[in-house]
Amino acid sequence: MIQPEDEAFKLYRINVADFAAIAGLAEDYLYEELREVPVGLKSKPLVIEGHYEAGDFLNDQSDLDSGSMKSRNLYAITGITGKIGCVLARTLLAANQPVRAVVRDADKGAVWAAQGCEVALAEMHDEVALTAAFEGAEAAFVLPPPNFDPAPGFPEARASATATRNALVSSNISKVVYLSTIGAQATEENLLTQHTIFEGIFRTLPIAVTFFRPAWFMENSSWDVAPARNNGVIPSFLQPLDKPVPMVATIDIGYMAARLLRETWTGHRIVELEGPLRVTPHEIATTFSKVLRRPVRAEVVPHETWKRLFESQGVKNPRPRIRMLDGFNEGWINFEDASIKGSTEIETVLRKLVEQQSN
Repeated sequence: MIQPEDEAFKLYRINVADFAAIAGLAEDYLYEELREVPVGLKSKPLVIEGHYEAGDFLNDQSDLDSGSMKSRNLYAITGITGKIGCVLARTLLAANQPVRAVVRDADKGAVWAAQGCEVALAEMHDEVALTAAFEGAEAAFVLPPPNFDPAPGFPEARASATATRNALVSSNISKVVYLSTIGAQATEENLLTQHTIFEGIFRTLPIAVTFFRPAWFMENSSWDVAPARNNGVIPSFLQPLDKPVPMVATIDIGYMAARLLRETWTGHRIVELEGPLRVTPHEIATTFSKVLRRPVRAEVVPHETWKRLFESQGVKNPRPRIRMLDGFNEGWINFEDASIKGSTEIETVLRKLVEQQSN
């Protein structure tokens, strides 16, 4: 603890993105919030806790002057238009690292070009276009577009994984971070099996690969904002309602992805990430009550209604989604090993979701 009489201090520097992760600041309003933070730090300490060692976030001047910190490598980022890819790209740009945005839509690419990124157009199943998108890059972040209604046997995932794997080899890229999922090692077929397929095909890559497996996204609660606000009830497919579930904020995923991409490693490794605390559906409802200032409770969606409900929403093949939810509820979708802990709490995410849907 720093005391008023202390005189000997070491100089540390920390980039904006890492400080935001430690302080739990909302990414969308980062710089506005940072103006107020120094005032608050005068009256209370900032505690850095969790899985990370202090050195993971803070570097003294000698570290900043080292070759690894000075190096600038081109990073090819797929999924850059989503929440995770956006945080990842902005974190790299803030660290003065070149970024190539790999997009499917030229108009969305223009947004990133205006921020100084190179732009490449490619679909995840287009091996030729992906090869061109990856060429010249030191590392790639691979995030396939979500498919919530895959065909039986997951042919789309197999085609995209094969095309991406071949493109990575042809482009001579050095390392890749693949955004997988908690439970990718599960043998029971479910919606997340798409990531199991990607991981299996990527395991044949002769380069350094990180299989990055985050927990259930806290932002999935965006679907609960309207019923919580309007009816005071959130329907829950996660059950029982008092069962803690590993969850993580997408901002923490983006920050960790940026860190992983800049690391040096060999072979294939698994990194698993969750938030600071596991969360029950009851706790989500209680937090909504606090944020919305009205009573909110969680209510179980009966299992026997799931198939009919998903089909009414236009899903042709609901079984993978049902089995995924079963996996979380029954416990066979879980982490394979010890997980790293992020810093963003569920209340921070729910407040942001409520604010976004109030505008």
